[in-house]
Amino acid sequence: MSEDPIRIGLVVGEESGDFLGSSLMASLKVRLPGVVFVGVGGERMEQEGLSSLFDIADTSVMGISAVLARLPLMVKRVYQTVDALVAANPDLIVIIDSPDFTHSVAKRVRKRAPHIRIVGYVSPSVWVWRPGRARKMSAYVDHLLALLPFEPDVHKRLGGPVTHYVGHPLIERLDQLRPSPGERTPLSDPNRVLVVLPGSRGSEIDRLLEVFGETVAKVSAQYPDLEVLLPTVPHLAERIEAGVKAWAVKPTLVYGEDGKHAAFRRAHAALAASGTVTLQLAISGIPMIVAYKVDWIVWLLKHVNRVFKFIDLRAFSLPNIILGRKVLPEYLDGQVTADKLAPALLELLHDSEARRAQVEAFAELDREMALPEGKSQSEAAADIVVGMLGVKHP
Repeated sequence: MSEDPIRIGLVVGEESGDFLGSSLMASLKVRLPGVVFVGVGGERMEQEGLSSLFDIADTSVMGISAVLARLPLMVKRVYQTVDALVAANPDLIVIIDSPDFTHSVAKRVRKRAPHIRIVGYVSPSVWVWRPGRARKMSAYVDHLLALLPFEPDVHKRLGGPVTHYVGHPLIERLDQLRPSPGERTPLSDPNRVLVVLPGSRGSEIDRLLEVFGETVAKVSAQYPDLEVLLPTVPHLAERIEAGVKAWAVKPTLVYGEDGKHAAFRRAHAALAASGTVTLQLAISGIPMIVAYKVDWIVWLLKHVNRVFKFIDLRAFSLPNIILGRKVLPEYLDGQVTADKLAPALLELLHDSEARRAQVEAFAELDREMALPEGKSQSEAAADIVVGMLGVKHP
């Protein structure tokens, strides 16, 4: 084997990718002593030894208006990254999440340096939006590392790249998400703790906060001592603080990731907007009802489900999709009313058949998402990367 160090290119566009990238780098350094990293990453990846080409704040934008405002800079960063990677000529490149940026880089590297193998880490949601992307990815992604266990089968059916499930970051945070003895009181006690999660985007807050407040009021009529916890994030805190002033039952606002996890460890049930948080709640063992209120998604889900039958997209929350059946009650658009949500939520606040069914399903979800041999997500991902390099490792 050559004495030259193995060089791995990394391309990240936002903080979520930085977290995955830094864990992957740590695992690769164990397997590949002396490995050199080049490319783009955040603070965590720089702590692992990457000298990023630029600050990922340049590419970490959300919303059409924000993207358009920064489009010239983003285009510049794409070509800067491509030039640097082609010049560095790494043994392999890993693009991580942020497909608008990372996949733009990968396509151009493939054209200019087709001999460089490319691994995609995190699959775009081709199973719900623009499924044609799967086949197109095969032209520039040699292997895809998926965070959800059903995604390998989806890509196989859609003609996507070879895909391997490497686990979800949440399965490595069980100590933060699950209660220690005494944190979550038993249902035999009279007090109940409800966690309310109206979404992480302003549009979700605007659509759901009021009806969630009405639902909480109805539930509290049967549980007068109900404790309501509402985690929020900094950019929405002011809007939520203003919105809950009209609630008949005032929630306790919880700030920060640690505060949210502490709320999860105490909660007996949850009222949540659809999103990744439903998977967090399920892994935490919290029975929930799920709501989403946005007109266009009705057409989208029906249309995609009619054309592509590989997943029952009449279910739109991640635990239901992973399990392949509707375990969590879901309410969409016109169904999102306090009169419908409150009775379903009340069923989860005592030892009911509905509650037991969810708790049993969460154990099944654990089995579906578990990795073999007790490996961590980063270890599973690193094994595939090292295998593609053809290097023997412990």
